[in-house]
Amino acid sequence: MTTRRHLLLRGLTAGLLSATAAWPALAQEDYPSRPITMLVPFPPGGVADTVGRPVAEAMGRYLKQSVIVENKGGAGGGIGMAQVAKSKADGYTVLMALSSLVVLPEADKVLKRAPMFQLDQLKPIARFSADPTVLVVKADSPWKTYAEFMAYVKANPAKVSFGSSGNYGTMHVPMEQLKAATSSFMLHVPYTGAGPAVLALLSGQIEALSTGPASVGQQIKAGKLRALAHWGDSRLTALPDVPSLKELGVPISYAQWSGMFVPANTPAAVVEKLRQAAKFAAADPRANQALTAAGTSFMFQDMPEFERYVQTDAKDMAALVQRIGKVD
Repeated sequence: MTTRRHLLLRGLTAGLLSATAAWPALAQEDYPSRPITMLVPFPPGGVADTVGRPVAEAMGRYLKQSVIVENKGGAGGGIGMAQVAKSKADGYTVLMALSSLVVLPEADKVLKRAPMFQLDQLKPIARFSADPTVLVVKADSPWKTYAEFMAYVKANPAKVSFGSSGNYGTMHVPMEQLKAATSSFMLHVPYTGAGPAVLALLSGQIEALSTGPASVGQQIKAGKLRALAHWGDSRLTALPDVPSLKELGVPISYAQWSGMFVPANTPAAVVEKLRQAAKFAAADPRANQALTAAGTSFMFQDMPEFERYVQTDAKDMAALVQRIGKVD
């Protein structure tokens, strides 16, 4: 009788242990079972937001759960990026970041402050866009060309101000490149994101800025802003009449990319579902139409290629930040 009881107890225990071990796998197979938050670490109106919203909508259709965009600006995107880096690695919080992601940890080193986050705390899933930034001024400004603008800047040091999404962000770095390459000086005015910076330009609080086409495409089409040059290697489809800085004899380039990340320890099965959802979004006609209307397009990279791209860009941007040095 005792032996029989022992055998029954052992059988029950083994069954319970087997079921318990299966729970995490079952949870991952059922992912997602509730809405997902896509954190955009900038206010509405910038590139990450413009790309993130159609991507989130398309991913939601693929995953059969809502993907809710949450904007959380501050510190050039660093506050929101750090929040996702430190969040629970369960796939229910994803990050739509810009290329400032690889710059900010290096900027923290230059400024000798505690890092908001480290790059290895986040895992790349997919890149969605990679646009050169565009130098824009108000349409009623006195500068019709880049040459006129730069002549004024050089003749009036510190009189022209430019806006950005924050120190060392994707709107700040290219302007620091331009200043260094042309031995010129302009006053930097940081905002919490591209949207507020563009509004500041439109209202005359600043004179210029550099940002992705998606942030200013509609204002250029509406005749409110004028594009003078861009940081790409060749003419842009959305702005075919705008020369690159390289064409104008300024040998610099800069790409403002957007991509999705999750906390580094997110389970592989969850990562794979998000990866497939990202691929679906990049091929979705509705999402493509939304980006085209905003003045940009998908330049998709799947996870393996994007991981290599991020590593290379991080090295390049680290060297650039070291050259820029400490800025106020």
